[in-house]
Amino acid sequence: MAPTPILPGAAQMDLYLPLLKGKSVAVFANQTSLIGNTHLVDTLLARGIHIKKIFAPEHGFRGDADAGEQVSSLSDAKTGIPIISLYGSKDQPSAADLQDVDIMLFDIQDVGVRFYTYISSLQKYLESAIANHRPVIVLDRPNPNGFYVDGPVLTPSFKSFIGMQPIPVVYGMTIGEYGRMLVGEHWLDTAKALQQSGFQLTVIPCRNYTHKSKYILPVPPSPNLPNRQSVYLYPSLCFFEG
Repeated sequence: MAPTPILPGAAQMDLYLPLLKGKSVAVFANQTSLIGNTHLVDTLLARGIHIKKIFAPEHGFRGDADAGEQVSSLSDAKTGIPIISLYGSKDQPSAADLQDVDIMLFDIQDVGVRFYTYISSLQKYLESAIANHRPVIVLDRPNPNGFYVDGPVLTPSFKSFIGMQPIPVVYGMTIGEYGRMLVGEHWLDTAKALQQSGFQLTVIPCRNYTHKSKYILPVPPSPNLPNRQSVYLYPSLCFFEG
């Protein structure tokens, strides 16, 4: 019998489309933000969702910028929607960016390693949402390194964008679970504001996924992680990047 397919949060459209109807939406996404073979942005537009702007992480919206490369803000050639880079000199949405936004959506494929910058981008995204009183929906995706936990815990004095929290190198959580931990452990810089604002974080879970699952990514999450072997070796080999 064939194994039951794992469906990411984005595929559970019945759980989050009602939350987006009639709202102005900001989407944090890249080339991994797919529903089947169609990009999340294209799928939402086809369903009548009003996307005001796209935020992009390291490697850009289409995922073709090299590691550490400066990514500029522009507009999406296909849809004309403004793209705002949140990597480099600007790492989180400003109040002006969110002025015409009702709700913030996050859908990025992570690989479960502390120095992979997408979890830092998630933290900054959440902090901006709290500061500007906007709800966030995280469309969860499986962690391809989510079946174990390993490596030293970050020393807080060495905090940077490639390591913001005291977690192991391989931390064994999906990005949605990690987002919940950031909120629950009061690790966000806006923790006091969080207690007063009634911040709403909604995580749309994966279906048929457990932490024993060996998930093969359908799309390379960044240029230097093109296949399963590179994803498995990344927690060790990235130490040589310097």
